[in-house]
Amino acid sequence: MPIESSVIDVATRVQRGDTSAAEVASSALARIAALDGDVHAFLHVGGEAALTEAREIDRRRARGDALGPLAGVPIAVKDAICTRGLPTTASSKILAGWVPPYDATVVARLRSAGAVVIGKTNMDEFAMGSSNENSAFGPVRNPWDLTRIPGGSSGGSAAAVAARMAPCALGSDTGGSIRQPASLTGTVGIKPTYGRVSRYGLIAFASSLDQIGPLALDVRSAARVLSVISGHDPSDCTSLDVPVGAFEEACGRSVRGLRIGIPREYFVEGLDPEVSSSVRAAIRDLEADGCVVKTVTLPHTRVAVATYYVLATAEASSNLARFDGVRYGLRANGGTRDLRAMYGATRDAGFGAEVKRRILLGTFVLSAGYYDAYYLKAQRVRTLIARDFDAAFREVDVICSPASPTAAFRLGEKIDDPLALYLDDIFTLPASLAGLPAMSVPCAPTRSGMPVGLQLVARALDEETMLSIAAAWEARSPARNLQPSLVAASPPDTTPLRSNDGPRSVERLVAPQSRAASAPPEKARPPAPTDCSRPSLMW
Repeated sequence: MPIESSVIDVATRVQRGDTSAAEVASSALARIAALDGDVHAFLHVGGEAALTEAREIDRRRARGDALGPLAGVPIAVKDAICTRGLPTTASSKILAGWVPPYDATVVARLRSAGAVVIGKTNMDEFAMGSSNENSAFGPVRNPWDLTRIPGGSSGGSAAAVAARMAPCALGSDTGGSIRQPASLTGTVGIKPTYGRVSRYGLIAFASSLDQIGPLALDVRSAARVLSVISGHDPSDCTSLDVPVGAFEEACGRSVRGLRIGIPREYFVEGLDPEVSSSVRAAIRDLEADGCVVKTVTLPHTRVAVATYYVLATAEASSNLARFDGVRYGLRANGGTRDLRAMYGATRDAGFGAEVKRRILLGTFVLSAGYYDAYYLKAQRVRTLIARDFDAAFREVDVICSPASPTAAFRLGEKIDDPLALYLDDIFTLPASLAGLPAMSVPCAPTRSGMPVGLQLVARALDEETMLSIAAAWEARSPARNLQPSLVAASPPDTTPLRSNDGPRSVERLVAPQSRAASAPPEKARPPAPTDCSRPSLMW
């Protein structure tokens, strides 16, 4: 079965017996073998383990057992999300070779629904970046133009879907890390309401912002995956105990009469004219479908970037203190028996430049004399940003804007200018700071053929309205059936991979360290965020 099919098509055909889960998995593995040498979306490929999972689904169907809503669907998982039996490194040398003894809640729910975990995707190290150039194991390339970035930090997941190596993938979004790469790769990406999806098993970056969500080829497929991974989880103290919405059903609802807000602050100098034109055309089409369009204001957007980079780095400084060479991952002795020297040597060897930069910034804003001036003030501004959205949503149902101010730029173009990279998140950060659901849907590409994304933001827990508008736009989007020339020009081999070494396995790129394979205790997980206390100072 061609892997270009949507999640829903694959699941339906496997459930009916029109194709087998093993055939679908073989097709996905062959596509990865054919294309990933160019794209570098995967760090680890499931190989025989994925085929074993698929064959078990086929045996269940043969016995007449009921199959789940994702029966036989190959799904790629971002390398920051724990997967039992597959390495999880967060694209960092400090975790090279580490294999978790447990599945993240979202992965367990995918498996229970019949999905097949096909592999782990490349990302910016510890999810810190907007271009996927910060991976310790090499950058991901955009399938639409291999000289350009796919966005980040979930760039590997987005590229895997765009290149049709998997019909769906999981990413994580802290300040736009699902929506921005979805925009730049022509895929659909959803960041749910904060707390809608469990973070148990997600390696933490900024715990009050991190959220897991799906990337897919179409809105309805993303909605189905979101339905599967949503729901209360007692293992996550920030998980919301609320009903899972009728996300897939919402994709067929009429949008007539729904009110769309256009934020004045998002269509300003610095926005690429082609991106602006594409997004405005999409809004006009939604208006033609019966939506009511009006201008709204989000005045604190101008300080969103500064606010985010104070709060996120502060939380990162606390969260990454656990990587010390003692319990799991890399240990570098530094030629001494001194414990603090070992900590320093391990972190110096294991963390990349961007991670070190953010740890230093976060430690600074939490330090004595600066906590009130920076961290506490940023928390207050965060409240103001949330109030801006509250006021806007008294007048509209959904807010529309660009997901990214530009189309994908060239690899290396901004790597030496971190401030320029930080500003690329200007349109995605406010919704993250407010904890709101948001998504990117493809709209008309640029003249050079690069994808552009329409961002939709809704009220907290109102993913259904957001999805109904997204599906209505997708039905008439000029980008609906477009695909990268890389896909059309490279039909996959029919011979699947049979080993656990993917075409870009981390084990091939970095020699395992002496303690790389050691694992934390069975019940270990990323500690709770600074949910109930001030971030700790452990540096």
